[in-house]
Parts: sequence; structure tokens; C-alpha cells
Amino acid sequence: MRALVCHHLSDDRSGLRLESSWPEPPAPLAGEVTVAVHVAGLNYPDYLMLSGGYQFRPELPFVPGTEGCGTIIAAGPGAETLLGARVMIGGRQGCFAERITVSARQVRPVPGMLGDAEAASFTAGALTAWVGLMVRGRLKAGERVLISGAGGGMGRVAVQLARHEGAHVVAVASTPERLALGIAAGAHDGVLIDRAAPEIALRDIDLVFDPVGGPLAPVLLRTLRRGGRYAIIGFTAGRPAPVPLNRLLLKEVELIGVRAGEQGRQDPAAGAQHIREIDARADALRPHIGLSVALADAEIALAAMGAGTLDGKAVVAIN
Repeated sequence: MRALVCHHLSDDRSGLRLESSWPEPPAPLAGEVTVAVHVAGLNYPDYLMLSGGYQFRPELPFVPGTEGCGTIIAAGPGAETLLGARVMIGGRQGCFAERITVSARQVRPVPGMLGDAEAASFTAGALTAWVGLMVRGRLKAGERVLISGAGGGMGRVAVQLARHEGAHVVAVASTPERLALGIAAGAHDGVLIDRAAPEIALRDIDLVFDPVGGPLAPVLLRTLRRGGRYAIIGFTAGRPAPVPLNRLLLKEVELIGVRAGEQGRQDPAAGAQHIREIDARADALRPHIGLSVALADAEIALAAMGAGTLDGKAVVAIN
């Protein structure tokens, strides 16, 4: 089968190759299914894994791809009722291949009216937004939430969710096009920044949701009211400058680390509830697909992600 395979780790992705005769996945055992993957979603952890920059490091060689959408074509004992189902796939790797065998617990029916590309790129962003905003961030209706990277895949779904839950949403983006995506997703206000030297005059923000980091992080901290919360989602712009702890002390600001997938691994019952929450809101949290490429052209999407030029989500068509 065809698969995109990482043979060695490198910053330039030179270890990544499209294989035309990669071994088929094993036949499903009890409680497992084999899925014909239609579309895979691209997430920042996929990009980081190719250079060894993510906390999870698969054994080499490996097929990247943490989420996708497809059809179940084989099922082991106990999972036979799933045959033929159109499902979303979630895991730590393997979706950039024509077929994948996983535990039946790693698939679920596509919620709402999501198309294949939307379903393939729904879970990682929506789940992180839910955990970051509603669980760890404790967002309440009427609060003011500032969301960085609001035109990207992660930031945009956070805007959608925060608006859906009744917050006053401020979108922050580094280009007019991405800011427009954040506004279209439901933000009440928008702030256009220079990514290299950002400045934001706003104050009295209750919660910051920040997947960007880098030079923007100290600026975002200054927007918080006394007792505000700062949800650390990721570092797409690089590691932030040192945090001025005295400022946090004086304003009694909370720094909150968010690892949505790890929450589910540590507490499966809570993780299952988080999934139910986002699936119930699927039609309100539809991803914006800014780039769709064939498997043979996956490098185009990876390069765009590395350059920070993606608007919304990127997906890779497999079958």
C-alpha cells in the first residue's frame, strides 16, 4: 500500500518518503478494526515528530498522522458490528497511509454533517479547545477571552467554541486574511499584530488561549486582568521569552498547561466525556479547510505549516 514514511528524523524532513509498497497493516485482532483512510488531517504534533521535537517519539521508521477519516473494511472478534462504518480515527501516528489497523476504541462515528475533510481535521483542534477553554481554562459565559493564532486551525476552533459558549471573544492574528477568518468564526473583536514585534493595547482579559507563544507570549500576559488565566496550548512561533514571575504575582495570574490528549490517557472516563462534548457541538465547530493536497504532495502542506502560512486546517487526501 502507499504510505508516507519517516525513516529518520531531520529538521528539513529529508527522512520523509512516499512509499508505494509499504507493508499492509496487520489483520485486526479481537477488539480491533482496519480502516481504509480517505483523508488525514495535519496537526502541529505531526510536523514536530518528523524532527524529534515532540514529546512523543515513535520508533523509526513510522507513518505520521494523528487523525483521519475513513471506512472500516475489516474487524476482529467483538468489533464486527462496525464493518462498513464511516468513522473518525484518532491516535499518535499512522493516518498518512491507505490503511491502518487500530483498537476499536480509537474510532468513532462521524458526528453531525461533517464531510470527510472536516471529520479528518476535527478532533485534535476541537478537543484541545474544549479542554483548554472549558476544562482547564474554566471559561464562563460573559467572560472576555483572547485567542491568538485565530485564523489557524487551532485558534479558529477555539474562537468558534468560545463564542458558542457565550464568551466575548477577541481574535488575534498576524495577517488580515487570518484575522478575517477569526472574525468569520464568531469573534466580536479583532487585533492585527506584527508577529515579529507584537503589541496589544487591550487589558482586562479574563482568559488567554495561546497556541502561538514566541514573542507574543509576554504581550498576551499583559492583557490579563487581576486574577486572569493564561492557557498555554503550544509554541508555533517558538519558545516564549522568560516569564516575569513578579508580574504574575502582583496580578495573581494563573499559568495553565493544556495537554488535551494526555488528559484522556490519564483519565479515560474524563477523556470520553470531552469527546462527547465536542461531538455534540460538531456542527458549530466545523473546521475551515484552507489547504487540501494529495498524499504525494504532503510536503506542500508540511512546508506551509512550518512557514506559518496555513489558513485554517490542512488535509491530505489518501484514497
